[in-house]
Amino acid sequence: STRLEDLRVKLENEGLVNISYVVVNHQGTQSQRKVHLLKESVSEYITVYQQDEHQDDVWTTLNGNKDDFLIYDRCGRLVYHLGLPYSFLSFQYVEDSIKIAYCESKCGNCSHTEPDIDVVCENITEKADEKLSEIEPEPHGQHSHHHGQHRHRHHH
Repeated sequence: STRLEDLRVKLENEGLVNISYVVVNHQGTQSQRKVHLLKESVSEYITVYQQDEHQDDVWTTLNGNKDDFLIYDRCGRLVYHLGLPYSFLSFQYVEDSIKIAYCESKCGNCSHTEPDIDVVCENITEKADEKLSEIEPEPHGQHSHHHGQHRHRHHH
């Protein structure tokens, strides 16, 4: 969670502002008891959401696991869902996914755009796209004319 704080600051310094970060705490009593530690380890810019014991587990609802990262665009559409090992913050995947969700309209246009985003995003996305291509299937249509239905993935 302190790493998440570091990432938040790093992105903000690169000009990626107005991103909301939410940490979802586990429902168990054990986790609830430690929620203050979680809150202390992140700044007020990162929301810690405590699940209620009696609600449906957020992760079940989202078809995910507790260590996953779900990255939504400005219009609330899910752009990336990263599980382990891609959700380790020591890797670049989360950072790159955020940058792409921020800079590119992966899910089509969204009315909530940032005014001066071009300057910020100029150099960011090429690098990010390169790194993410190893875990992301290729866009539809590439190479599909060679083999009909079979789509190939390139491994780097």
